[in-house]
This record gives sequence, structure tokens and C-alpha cells, in this order.
Amino acid sequence: MILSRYERMIARRYLLPGKGEGFIFLVAGISLAAVMLGVAALIIVMSVMNGFRAELFDKIVGLNGHAVVQGYGGRLPDWRSILKEAQATPGVTSATPLIEQPLLGSFQGRVEAVLVRGMMVKDIRNNATLKAKVLAGSLDELTANGSKVGIGSRLAENLGIQLGDSITIINPAGRSTPFGTMPRQVSYQVAAIFEVGVYDYDKAFVVMPMEDAQTLLLLGDVVGMIEVETVDPDRVGAILQPLAGKVAGRAVVTDWRQMNASLFEALAVERVAMFVVLSIIVLVAVFNILSSLIMLVRAKTRDIAILRTMGASRVGLVKIFMTVGVTIGSLGMAAGMVLGFTFLFFRQSVVNAIQFVTGQNLWDPSIRFLTELPAKPDPVEITIICLMALIFSFLATLYPAFKAANTDPVQVLRYE
Repeated sequence: MILSRYERMIARRYLLPGKGEGFIFLVAGISLAAVMLGVAALIIVMSVMNGFRAELFDKIVGLNGHAVVQGYGGRLPDWRSILKEAQATPGVTSATPLIEQPLLGSFQGRVEAVLVRGMMVKDIRNNATLKAKVLAGSLDELTANGSKVGIGSRLAENLGIQLGDSITIINPAGRSTPFGTMPRQVSYQVAAIFEVGVYDYDKAFVVMPMEDAQTLLLLGDVVGMIEVETVDPDRVGAILQPLAGKVAGRAVVTDWRQMNASLFEALAVERVAMFVVLSIIVLVAVFNILSSLIMLVRAKTRDIAILRTMGASRVGLVKIFMTVGVTIGSLGMAAGMVLGFTFLFFRQSVVNAIQFVTGQNLWDPSIRFLTELPAKPDPVEITIICLMALIFSFLATLYPAFKAANTDPVQVLRYE
């Protein structure tokens, strides 16, 4: 929208407070602040929701793969042949044998539920999720039949274990004796302590070499599942469909969407709901722009009439008041982006400060899954939010602008 010199001058004049126009300027300022808060709230909430999904996906899939080929009864006797079939499947980037079994962990009288995870030594050392999150020790110390394990940080905290201590893993399904089944207890030295960032993993995971897990669980040369990663996690079902047919009757293929369906569906529903609800804030702000422009038109009725008698066109008046409204919306949008990105940059510090002031734990990892507040701004979503604010602001200017353009100078100046 191109404005002439006088139109720009008048629009600038109407954006600044004049004598006796402080209330109109206050309403316009409130409108700007409302747009700013609405845009900032949308950017913050959508970025945090995206961060939740991305962090959960990276950490869950980083440990569990895109899919698992799981044997019936938790056992996969012919795992070597299935492993070769999985590795030969087009679109599969890696296939890893795996053992997972919930057991009990004990240290100096303390007992916690643990999830023993047996992996090949090379897979443990090459796992990016584990390797990047080691807080103490080294995963390189885990060797086959070396009686060394890595444990989650929350589990170490709950049991009071430090690096170099020995944790006792209790397997209730021990060997049968004349006096009944005796639980199997094996001690392992803690060689590494890691923090994945997902509370449920950090409080339970005990990672050990495959051979040690097979010995502990008395499995022999048997694994529980094969973890599979593909070139595209969103197409994992189609990629693994041929493999599912080959292993039918021996095992079942379950992808990451089936394993975590309720969690990711809940996040998707909440994400849409939050976007709709917070969009109402921007809509309310737009109504403030509408009311401030109506008040401005009423206050400037005499000025508008004089402009019309001096030759100002209706189109020119429409452009002037549309420029005023869109400028308020644009400034609010820009300020909202700055506020939103500033909050996202200091998000964890803000959470910590609020927790310090209120004395309440606002971010309990046992409830929130993740140990820190995540965020992942999406340029496409941010662009949509900004366009939505601008479009709403533009629509709010139409009625006041056409009302001003239709002002009859004869009626207004009759008694002047």
C-alpha cells in the first residue's frame, strides 16, 4: 500500500498523541501490548510443544530405535537369522540385538526397580544418545563378561551409588533348588553414570554388555528383540512391511508410533488446542485495535471533514486509517517476536527464578518426562503466527477506515 507524502504525514500524526488525545493513545498502546503478548504467547507455547515432541522423539527413538522385532514371550531364539533379514531390508540403516528385562537393583540396603538393558559392546559405545550424556566414567570400560555396567543418574541418586561402587542386580527367576526357586543376585561395578534427559530412563536404566545380560537372565544364546533404525522414521511402517511378513509367526514388528502412541497423540492434541486457545488472545487484541480506531475516527471527524473539503480522496482516507491500524498490529507483532525469542532463550532461567521466588517445583522431571524445559522454534509456524496477526490487524481497520472515508463534510462543518 503506497501512501503519498501528506498521507504519511497524517498517519504519523494520528499514531502520536495530540492534545486531549491521551486516552485514545492509551487504548492504542494497550492494543499494541495485547498483540505483543498474544504473538509472544503463541511463539513460546508452540516452540515448547515442538521442543517436547522433538526431545522425546530423539531420546526415546535414540534408545529404542524406530522399531523393534520382538519375539513371543520376550525371547527370540533364532535372532541371528532375523538380524540378517532386518539388515538386508531396503531402507534399514541398522539392526541391533537387544535384551530388556525389569529387575531389582540393590545397594547398601536400598532397593529400586531397574530396567536391565543388554546390548552388544560395540552398540553401547556407538550409541549417540548414551555416549553424549555420560556424566561420570566411560562406556568404553564395559566389556563382555567384565561385570561392569552403566546406570542412569536418577537411579544412582536414589540408591546413593557413586562411580566405582557395586550395584547388585536381583533376578527373581533364579535357579530351582530342593528348597524352591532362589533369586539370582549378581554384583556389577558401576563404570559409567549417564543422564539421557528422560526421567523414566534415568531412574531405571542399567546398561550392560549382551553376554552379561544373558548370563544374568539365564538365557543362553537368546535375545529379547532386535532394534531397527530406518532412513525415515515417518515411513517406518512401509519400510518394515516386507520384514514383518518374513518374521510372521516367529516375531512381531512394532514401530515407535505404536510403542508411544498415547504420548505423541496427547502432545499433538494439546498442541492444536493450545494454538486455538492462544489465537483468541490475538483476536481480542485485534478488537482493541478496532475500538481504538473507531475512537480515533470519532475524535478526528472535524479534521476528516476539513481534509475532504481540501481535496483529500476517500481512498486516501482509507489508506491513512488502515496504515494506522496495521502499524499498531505490526509493531505489536515485532515486539511479540522479540519477547517470545527472549523468553525462549532464557526459558530455563525464568523457570528457575519462578521456582526460587514461589518455593514450588514447577518442573518435576517425574511428571514432565524431561529434565529441562525444551524449545524448538519452527520458522513455518512463526511465519503463520505473524501473518495471522497482520491479517487480523488489517481486517480490524476496514470498518473504521471506510467509516472515515464516508464522512460527509457538509454535515460536519454546517455549524462551524
